[in-house]
Amino acid sequence: MGSIKSITVFICVMVAGGLGYALWPAPPQTAATEARISLEDGALAHVLVPEDLSPDAQIGKRGFDANCAVCHGANAAGQDGVAPPLVHVIYEPSHHGDDAFQRAASLGVRGHHWPFGDMPPVEGVTTGEITMIIAYIRELQRANGIN
Repeated sequence: MGSIKSITVFICVMVAGGLGYALWPAPPQTAATEARISLEDGALAHVLVPEDLSPDAQIGKRGFDANCAVCHGANAAGQDGVAPPLVHVIYEPSHHGDDAFQRAASLGVRGHHWPFGDMPPVEGVTTGEITMIIAYIRELQRANGIN
C-alpha cells in the first residue's frame, strides 16, 4: 500500500510541475534577444542621421567610418552577427559614459549586453580620435531620442 501511495504522490508532483512549467510566463525580450532580429540590410537599428553634425562629430564620423564601422555598421546601426548598434538605449550616457567608450576602444571589453562576444581593442586609434568618435555617436544618439 505504501508503494502505491508513493507512486501516486510522485505522479501528482510530476503533473503539477509540468503544468507549472507550461504556464510559466516566457522571459521578456532583452537586448540580447532583440539583437538576433536584424533589418533587411543586416543592421540592427534604424538610425536617423542628423542633417548637420558639429565639427567634432564630422571628424568623429570619419574616424568611426575608418575604425568602427567595419564591426558596428554604418552610422553605428550594428551588424547582425557581428557587433551591436551604438545608437541604442543601452549606450545612453547615463549607462555607458564617455569613459566606457574610451576604455572599450583602447582596452577592449568583455561582452555583457549582447551575444556578440568580447570586443577587442581598436589598434592604432588615439584618445583624441576616440573623443571625436564619441562626439559623433552622441550626436547620432540625440538625433534618435537617446540622451
